[in-house]
This record gives sequence, C-alpha cells and structure tokens, in this order.
Amino acid sequence: MITIDGSQGEGGGQILRTSLALAAITGTPIKIEKIRARRPKPGLQRQHLVAVQAAARACNGHLDGAEINSREITFTPQTPCAGTYVFDIGSAGSTTLVLQTVLPILLAADGPSTVTIRGGTHNSMAPPVEFLTESFLPVLHRCGASATVTLERHGFYPAGGGAIRAVIQPGQTQVALDLMERGKAIGRHAEVLLANLPAHVANRESQAVKHGLHWSHAEVDERAVDAAGPGNAIITHLRHANVTAVFTAFGELRKSSEQVAHEVIKQVRRFSESEAPVCEHLADQLLLPLALGAGGRFRTVKPSEHTRTNATIIGLFLGDVVTIAEDDAGAVVTVRGRNADAG
Repeated sequence: MITIDGSQGEGGGQILRTSLALAAITGTPIKIEKIRARRPKPGLQRQHLVAVQAAARACNGHLDGAEINSREITFTPQTPCAGTYVFDIGSAGSTTLVLQTVLPILLAADGPSTVTIRGGTHNSMAPPVEFLTESFLPVLHRCGASATVTLERHGFYPAGGGAIRAVIQPGQTQVALDLMERGKAIGRHAEVLLANLPAHVANRESQAVKHGLHWSHAEVDERAVDAAGPGNAIITHLRHANVTAVFTAFGELRKSSEQVAHEVIKQVRRFSESEAPVCEHLADQLLLPLALGAGGRFRTVKPSEHTRTNATIIGLFLGDVVTIAEDDAGAVVTVRGRNADAG
C-alpha cells in the first residue's frame, strides 16, 4: 500500500484524482491522508466524494472513509471494468473533474464505456467542457486515445443542473506525443455564454473583449444557454495547426462585466506573448495520459504548482518518468510512457 500526503505541493484535489486513477490502473492499494489540506474547505466536498466513488465503481474497488469532509480514505482497487455509468454530484461541483478521474481508468478497461455525469459544467477552478472537447481530447486522440465528450446541458455555480456524456473506447494503438510547436494560426474566437441574466451583461463583456484584444465583431459571439440558474462565462479559442488553446473567465456576484473580460484578456495575451504550444492547464492534464501511454514531449509555459505536484504523484506509482527542463521561454516536459513500445 502507498500512503500519499494530500497536503504536499498544491495540496488540492488533483492529488486525489491522479492517485485514484493510478491506483486503479496499477492495482495498487492506497491511503490518502490530509486530503485537500491547503484548501479553504479541506477534505472531500461533493465533487471529490463523487470522484472517489466513481473511481471505485470503475474498477470494482473497495473504499474506507469516503464521506463528506473526510480527510483520509483507503482505496483497494480491482480491475478496470467497462460499462455504462451515471454519476450525479448533486451540486454545482465540476463534472469535468469527475470525468478526469475515471477517464484514464476506463481507457484501461476491456471494452467501451459510456459515462454520464450531472452537476456543474462551467465552474471556476475547473476546466470547462470546451477545454476538454477542443484542447485536451484532440491531443489525446493524436496519441491514440479515443474518447468523445458531449455537453448535454449547461450547469453554472451555484445551481448546477448541468450534464456531460462521455464515450470512451480503449484498446487503440498508442503513439508518442511530439508537441513542440503550435503550427500556423488558423483561427480565433470568443463566445460569451449567458443564462438567466440581463442581455447587457454579455454585450458589455463582448465589447470589452473586442476592444481589449483588438478582435473583430465576427470573432466574438454572444449566446443565451439553457441552465437551471444564472450563469455567465467568456470562453476564448486560439486555434493553431497543432493545438487549440482555450481560456475562460466566469461571471460572479459583484464582479463587473469588464472585470470578467479583463481576466480572459490577460490569459489570452500571456499565451500569445509566449511561443509555447501547451498552456499551463493543458500541461497539467497531459502528464497522466502520457505516462500511462506511449509517452512523449511537449513545450509549455512556466509549469504551475499543479503540474509539478502531478509529476510527483505520478512518480510515486510509476517511478521518475516525468522530466521538466525549464529555460527562459518556459519548459520542455518529457514523459517516459508506461507503454512506450506499444506504438
């Protein structure tokens, strides 16, 4: 059994999710202590509890300590098993983070799986669905992993009520990733999503984005979406031949439309000023599938604490397989894959 300190590094839910997936895939029993110790509300919250339960169901594992606010769990996995799964967070907790936990497990199963997750689809501190569908999953597809995600209904904080559906096909030929250049710029686009809020909110945000980024009217859209409660997000897409970068900012109570726009403008400018093809969020997400697959390398911006912590947790299960070589332009990340000879 491996004992994992949940307070190390960034000290959040990423440690939990990566540990659960690796335990299930390698068949290693784990104990996780001090879960989310560095968060304002430590321990298992709704989305984390559902992620733990989902990981156990996806491999017929046994759990001890899995309850709300628990700061310690023990997980004894069995073999990843294909199936049709439905997980309901019961709050606006992130559906995409629950999927992040079970996706690697079900990619290692013995057949196709369908996963429906209900809860929040567009939350701050979590990747929105568009990040998965346009940035993360296309890169995984290049590496031989086959998974699609469909947004069935938007869910914003605090009402939730959204849903996503994933179809996962394991057993594809695995290919090492080489993502050192963005390639030619082929398009850019921003979308302002609005649910159950006055139309002027979206209008002010779109005007601020166009002005701040010097984008044309055709490059910024406003869209009303169906949701259980009020919600607002700006999602930008920077498309290149080799990768698409997705950046998001979320409306909140007492935050002006101009503040929301400024948040996403800062992210887009920072990425545009860099030449790295992989943003800090995508870098974090790629480590685990590359380590479990055929490996590879990519250039990224300065790695986040999330990315460094993820590399450390992967090392507990698979050894020192992630190398981060920093330079003035960012970093080159090299991952030695578990199935490096599979391709």
